Amino acid sequence: MRPPAGLAPVAFEAIEGFGGDDLDAALAVFRRSAARLLEGAPEQRPACPPPPGLLAAAPAALAGDSGGGESFFRRWFSPWRLPQTGFVTAYYEPEIAARPAPAPGFETPVLSRPPDLVTLNETPLRLPSGEALTSARRLRDGRLVPYPVRRAIEVDGAAAGAAPLAYVRDPVELFFMQVQGSARLRLPDGTTRALTYDGRNGWPYTSIGRLAIERGLIAPASMSLDGLKAQLRAMGLSSDQPGRRLMHENLSYVFFRTDDSDDRGRGPIGGEGCALTPLRSIAVDRSIWSYGLPFWIATRVPWESEAETGFQRLMIAQDTGSAILGAARADLFFGAGDRAGALAGRVRHDADFTFLLPRADRAP
Repeated sequence: MRPPAGLAPVAFEAIEGFGGDDLDAALAVFRRSAARLLEGAPEQRPACPPPPGLLAAAPAALAGDSGGGESFFRRWFSPWRLPQTGFVTAYYEPEIAARPAPAPGFETPVLSRPPDLVTLNETPLRLPSGEALTSARRLRDGRLVPYPVRRAIEVDGAAAGAAPLAYVRDPVELFFMQVQGSARLRLPDGTTRALTYDGRNGWPYTSIGRLAIERGLIAPASMSLDGLKAQLRAMGLSSDQPGRRLMHENLSYVFFRTDDSDDRGRGPIGGEGCALTPLRSIAVDRSIWSYGLPFWIATRVPWESEAETGFQRLMIAQDTGSAILGAARADLFFGAGDRAGALAGRVRHDADFTFLLPRADRAP
């Protein structure tokens, strides 16, 4: 891991609200990452390798004699800041009605990972010309070629061998399941089926919410997840209608797997490979940061209700996302269900970041 240039040290006493947070709860979440680090367990979406100081802190966290959260983080980490203001969004785990087989009103398949998908690097690259280099391939005639884009998969059936795991209401529900990277499906018999991210086609992620605002389809002040879903449905979801065409401008396509593991029962699985914790786990840019690092984030967002209120919390980097790019950039995990989704969809806010780096590692 190479922290970005420009980091400046600060004192813990300069972090407003640090002592008032529930740092024992933050330590409990950190311990999940610590266990993964010590096991050497494979990451679901590989990030920067953990620095030596983070590996040294992991057994101390698990030993149980750290003296509490505040004492632990002060002992093993030191705070650093960048001069610029950061930016946060939020995400959640959808709970969605589904059917195990096609049925009237449930005809959109949720696809498993196709057997010909070869993941080279989860992070797509862009050339100076703007052309995108995909990070996933498929084998064709003994050669690796770019994997098909969203429209080809959805309309032309280009994901050969991808099996439907279930069927959801429409392409809008599928699209936002893929944006969130996990889902819990509600079946008619009252059971649920947990789905976990299992790869993507490698094309860059494009925010259709940003496109909708730029094209005057939704006013910036009115943007919300429910509003965007309603707008797409009103525009039409057949392959040749504007709502579907707008979704196809996001070339990225995510595949899932059914996951009945004990850890998945605690929450959706993040890029690190462990269950996420509401209002403690964040997604970060994995090309810059390692999983397990603590981030102090201070902002005002609608997290308790639709009103914006103060948010000052120690968060643990346990996930990543295609749209999470930059050092002072994070996606806050809000939890599961409709309420979490309604609040998460309203978060696009500036935030102050303080990075807790292991004391044994030197920042630039």
